[in-house]
Amino acid sequence: MAVTSFRIDQEGVVHTAANLDEAKYKGIGPNREAAVHRETGEPLRTVSLLAHRAEDNTADLRKVSVPESGVPEGLHVGMPVHPVNLVASVWVRHDPGNCGDGVVYSADALKPLTAPAPVKAVPAADQMKAAGGAK
Repeated sequence: MAVTSFRIDQEGVVHTAANLDEAKYKGIGPNREAAVHRETGEPLRTVSLLAHRAEDNTADLRKVSVPESGVPEGLHVGMPVHPVNLVASVWVRHDPGNCGDGVVYSADALKPLTAPAPVKAVPAADQMKAAGGAK
């Protein structure tokens, strides 16, 4: 299996937790094993993050693997987080009868962020007055 990894540029991207973390496993079925970090041996968790780009108002759902110690206490759906050292790894497998490809995401940790203050809606008539329009 061939794998190439890239660090992800996160400028202009807001990540929010889309589900609670769950244990990550390798393999399928009853014989699967808990996945661990290849360098530290620490158990891995999987968290789905909604990555919203304000620039073009689009979003992607990313399943991110994070070491257990890197998942913030009190993680909840909708919580804004910053994935520390977010990496995308592109993989391709060309085994006879078992071909496939995909992208997997990993981060060293999820850093909780303060939620932005709610934006107060201003009626259009007030906006026009402020701009020197309708009186």
